[in-house]
Amino acid sequence: MVPKVREDYNAAFSEDRYFKFLNDITEAYNHRPIFRISESPIFIDHSLKNMIIDACEDLNKVITRNDFKELTAPYLLPEYYTPNEGVHNIFIQYDFGICEMPDGSLAPKLIEMQGFPTLYFYQDMVANMYRKHFSIPDTFSHLFGGISSEEYIELLRKVIVGDEDPKHVILLEVEPEKQPTQIDFLITSHILGIKTLCISKLKKSGLSLFYLDDNGKKVEVRRIYNRVIFDELIGRKDIQREFYFQEEIEAKWIGHPNWFFRISKSTMPILSGPYVPKTFVLGELDKIPQDLENYVLKPLYSFSGSGVVFNVTQANIDAIEDRYNFILQEKVTYSPVIESPDGKVKCEVRMLLIWEEGAEKPKLVNNLARMSRGKMIGVKYNKDLTWVGGSVGFFEK
Repeated sequence: MVPKVREDYNAAFSEDRYFKFLNDITEAYNHRPIFRISESPIFIDHSLKNMIIDACEDLNKVITRNDFKELTAPYLLPEYYTPNEGVHNIFIQYDFGICEMPDGSLAPKLIEMQGFPTLYFYQDMVANMYRKHFSIPDTFSHLFGGISSEEYIELLRKVIVGDEDPKHVILLEVEPEKQPTQIDFLITSHILGIKTLCISKLKKSGLSLFYLDDNGKKVEVRRIYNRVIFDELIGRKDIQREFYFQEEIEAKWIGHPNWFFRISKSTMPILSGPYVPKTFVLGELDKIPQDLENYVLKPLYSFSGSGVVFNVTQANIDAIEDRYNFILQEKVTYSPVIESPDGKVKCEVRMLLIWEEGAEKPKLVNNLARMSRGKMIGVKYNKDLTWVGGSVGFFEK
């Protein structure tokens, strides 16, 4: 999206450099991510960067409303309510598709939002790997607010570990060794010195939580960096565990589970503005739009895009029993704006924000990019293709 920078990057690209780039990522933590890593980052100029930042600020105005909890209360399922929520969330992400406007300019369009942490550590590592193996201009950065990678990591340490001894802080997941995002867990544990723990290994005694260390000794858990995705946990009836999120505990949630529901697809219908597609809760519609071909049907709670219907028909609508668990969202048409050696590629950017305790609002710190040639961005829609997959955006300073 910055023609000269893209031209120079593509001209200097080679499969050998890409191979060494992937090997370096693998060797850093003795782990090869199972998701595809793209051959290229994306480059975003001042104009598009400013629009994305404006879009984030518009969304922040909604997230910080005094009545936001009241607005989102209907989507906080009672059977999954977790006590001790706190005033606001810590980790927030906004996903934007990069789209072409009628005048030929580019603009971001909101796809989803998420009140749940993503690859905060991996994205900094992979950005620095791109910079190490390829020529990335110094006038571009993957971070925001003028911070360095060192300052960014210290901010994450402050938010997640705080003043606590790292041994009393855990990253909580469901079978973390089997997750596609395991690389992020490895980096997080290595940098912060905290333990990555499967929820099945978490023990409970009264209001206290603990785990057993390598010597079988009990270690109290005082802070939980939560990476458990509710959609997955709900479906994993086979997981034997002592602890359930609905129980009172003394440990502090770093990224409270309730925000998984409060900031999600369910939030989209209360948003408006130039960067937000029209979105409706299906059960609240008195009349179904006649132009269903211009909408996507999405379940509120699904894992990795499952259940999404692109070519919506009235029959799809009629087949739904609980219409309050689905949204109808105006289609966002991604524009193939990235030049690759064998054609143009579409992309979306996920903006990573952190809302520190006591801060007035969330602040933008990092980003994640995904490139695609398929009808959806996810890996399963881009099998056996090149110049697609996980990446990072470098934004013009």
